[in-house]
Amino acid sequence: MDPLMVVEPLKQRHCAECRRGPLERMVLECEAPRCLDCADLGHLVFLPRGNAALTRRAREASSLWAVVVRHNKRRTRDERQGLLVEEAALALAEAACLADADVRARRRERDAARRAAEDVRFTGTLTAEILRLFPSCPLDRALDIAAHTSVRGSGRVGRTAAGRALDEGAVTAAVRASVRHLDTPYDALLMQGVPRHEARARLAPAIEAVLAAWRVEPA
Repeated sequence: MDPLMVVEPLKQRHCAECRRGPLERMVLECEAPRCLDCADLGHLVFLPRGNAALTRRAREASSLWAVVVRHNKRRTRDERQGLLVEEAALALAEAACLADADVRARRRERDAARRAAEDVRFTGTLTAEILRLFPSCPLDRALDIAAHTSVRGSGRVGRTAAGRALDEGAVTAAVRASVRHLDTPYDALLMQGVPRHEARARLAPAIEAVLAAWRVEPA
């Protein structure tokens, strides 16, 4: 069975029964507009669209409800604006959604704590791998490289599939990037307008020299 339909008129309309108007919402009965009170829907409250869970719950809890539509001239169709539902049903639905929101918030907190613990473990593992490949790299530098490159959502080397798998090429790329930015005038060259590829080529020997020194086992 089709739901009850309530219309938000595009032009001023008055109730054909009580003559009240202009009407914000109306029901068409035999093509004649009726205000919500005359259509026996005046006790319902408006619930705008946008919250699917709230809409579903309010509809299920309401013994009487109606769909509110407005005609879109450009698209030549009626578009749903929300529902009219019983006030008590809306209150029940809001309470249920608030309870759900609390559950979701606690779940987000647990997930955040789990991800943070995973990140700490991965950063430690990545630090150990950096020191394995570059045993003369200072410990604080290895820690900084691992922390920087493994930031969740950063898109840096440590968050790629290769980085997560501790691929030697990915780990080396992270260390090389750190040396490039911190141990050479690379950033200054970029600020001077030197093209990135040219700056990298110019500084490649210096960078490789640092990496070579860090690859040597400490005495």
